[in-house]
Amino acid sequence: MPTPPVMTTTATPPAGSARQRRLLGASLTIAVCLTAQAVALTTATAATAATASAEVVSRGVTIPEFYNPPATLPAADGALVRSEPLPLALSLPGLDGSTLPGTATRLMYKSTDSNGQPVAVTGAYIEPSADWSGSGPRPLVAVAPGTLGQGDQCSASMGLEHPLSLTSQTVTVGYEDLAIYRLLAKGVAVVVTDYVGLGATDRLHTYVNRIDEAHAVLDAVRAARAVGGASVTAHSPVGLYGYSQGGGATAAAAELQSSYAPDVTLSGTYAGAPPADLTSVTRAIDGSELSGALGWSLNGFLQSDPALKPLAEAHLNDAGKAALSDLSTMCVGDALFGYAYKKSTSWTTDGESLSEIIASTPALQSFLDSQRIGTMKPSGPVRLATGVSDNLVPHAQARQLALDWCAKGADVTYKPIVLPSVGSALLNHFAPLLTDQGDAISWLADRLAGKPTTSNCWTMPVQP
Repeated sequence: MPTPPVMTTTATPPAGSARQRRLLGASLTIAVCLTAQAVALTTATAATAATASAEVVSRGVTIPEFYNPPATLPAADGALVRSEPLPLALSLPGLDGSTLPGTATRLMYKSTDSNGQPVAVTGAYIEPSADWSGSGPRPLVAVAPGTLGQGDQCSASMGLEHPLSLTSQTVTVGYEDLAIYRLLAKGVAVVVTDYVGLGATDRLHTYVNRIDEAHAVLDAVRAARAVGGASVTAHSPVGLYGYSQGGGATAAAAELQSSYAPDVTLSGTYAGAPPADLTSVTRAIDGSELSGALGWSLNGFLQSDPALKPLAEAHLNDAGKAALSDLSTMCVGDALFGYAYKKSTSWTTDGESLSEIIASTPALQSFLDSQRIGTMKPSGPVRLATGVSDNLVPHAQARQLALDWCAKGADVTYKPIVLPSVGSALLNHFAPLLTDQGDAISWLADRLAGKPTTSNCWTMPVQP
């Protein structure tokens, strides 16, 4: 798929402003957290080696040939299309000749998109070197990544090989590697999905499309079972782990499991900071450090429902159309430095915000309503965590998801993470990911080991 032309934009506030200092502080804090993972610094040339004639280049990064889907896909959802060894950037030789923390395999597998059409999805499976200490067979956790961007170079599977890449055109950060490695250390096998269109070069990533994401997560579990040499089987306990975009993906997967993937029995699901109500989330991110996510959402909506394109044409001005094209190849680091604090009013023909346009346009509001998570009872026990100061993926709408699930009789462990607001929406959202991660993984490991849990829905009236 040809990559859209790269546009330039000036969206950062004037030098020395309070907003710029907050953005710099947020970026530095995240960078420090990621440095603790000992990520490798790479260049674009080291990150790529594709030689295919149908070469795809995204912001100067050549996407390996592996990520080009074939013309024909298998019939079965979760069927492997292809696989190959995936070198992990952060690995060590073990005393017994093994590789720590495990052996990785790059995957492409078949899934079904929200329009019922076959789609190729990429990802990775990691067989851990550590033994599983629990009873029964080795469990499997499907990791649904948080927001990484929309350019194919941003995919989580590429992030395992190159956790941090800084070039003149793009910044990619594999921040999900920390959770993946913590799971591997417990002897849990991990499969991570790149989602529909992120990595695979045939279409744009359908950012926060709940059906696409849920199917990609559930089909990743099926694909992992077919990997050569994998110790997981259909009898392995299965867990789901995700935060932010990933929290929405795992929440949606837990809701759709019974109808879409009855062969995938869920022992537990962690959904951190899930964007369950996109109407609320759209209002919150507009003008924030992560305003670029508005463009990813719109691009994804137009990919999923081309009937919305005339509405976009009517409401977006030249600057808005250029921003969507620019963002379509950006990673989260690029968007932070290119579109932080950008207001959508500068992208529209009449100066209205995207939220105002959505509210006054039934077709747009209907599409966002169709993405609502919380209309179905999730399968298995779910741990839903949300930072009480989170104003990027607003706390209130995540708490409402817990209420919606509780009303349906779901087994919900609701965890409000009480941290002070630090004046940065990005840090208010990112901090709970780090502070709660250990507890979230421990809770999930207990479910995989067969330990029972008790819903705390009865406490919701007194929970923040």
